[in-house]
Amino acid sequence: MGGTMADTGIPHFCNDLGVTVIEVGSKEFMCIGAKPPFDHPHIFIDLGDDDEHVCPYCSTLYRYNPALAAGEAKPEAAVWHGEPVAKSAA
Repeated sequence: MGGTMADTGIPHFCNDLGVTVIEVGSKEFMCIGAKPPFDHPHIFIDLGDDDEHVCPYCSTLYRYNPALAAGEAKPEAAVWHGEPVAKSAA
């Protein structure tokens, strides 16, 4: 299968920094945990009418911030763009 789920337009967020809270500008997004290859199952989170949700895998608290554009996050390093995983030289 080609491409990543990041190709679908749904923002993907990661928590390599290990912060407690990530503010997001989207009500629907994917949490991947840490960047691959240390990611957890990529889960879809829909905040609906809520402004906060805790990822059941990595315990990151996602908080909706309407001042951010869709797909943006604070800290900015939490936005995952589907970077390719480095391959070892064979």
